[in-house]
Amino acid sequence: MTRTARKAPWILARSAQAAIAAAAVADVFRAAAVRDHSVRRADASLHRSGFISMVFVYVMTVAVVLFLVWLARSRRNAQELTPQASVPSRGWTIGAWFVPVVNFVVPRRFVIDIGRASSISWDQNRDTTLVNLWWIAWISHAVTVVTGSRLAAGSMAFLVVAEALMLAAAVLLGLVIERITALQSAALGATAPSAPLAQA
Repeated sequence: MTRTARKAPWILARSAQAAIAAAAVADVFRAAAVRDHSVRRADASLHRSGFISMVFVYVMTVAVVLFLVWLARSRRNAQELTPQASVPSRGWTIGAWFVPVVNFVVPRRFVIDIGRASSISWDQNRDTTLVNLWWIAWISHAVTVVTGSRLAAGSMAFLVVAEALMLAAAVLLGLVIERITALQSAALGATAPSAPLAQA
């Protein structure tokens, strides 16, 4: 085990969790503002929806970057903790998220592989189910947004469902990050923060 892998990425984990939560909340405001403009079609609503959408893009970009940096660091730790385990390459860990179609399936598998390689304490039922629930919520959100925009633009029902799924996905991803980081912290002999979030 190398010196660089002696600590679990708690700072990255906390930063990613905070950014993901902020992005989810920003998305709720963005969706509401966009719907409001689609219904009222006024200059004020256009300006408001444009501004909130811009804020969302910035916050979401930060969240994505922090999550991917955390994932890459966790992949490195997992590989060093369990060298014989099957974990994705450093480049593919990031790249798979940006390949159409592939990004609907492969990233979920990578997160599970990284979690499993992080510790023998990875529980197939509880931990894998947690990852699956996060992935289902995230994909369902994406499908709902696309379907709603094509079939019923401005529909309050689609907005509520889509944003509920977005918030659920954010909470579940925060728990996934918490679980994997905690497993690595224990495996690496590091001390977890004094007040960690609820474990998955």
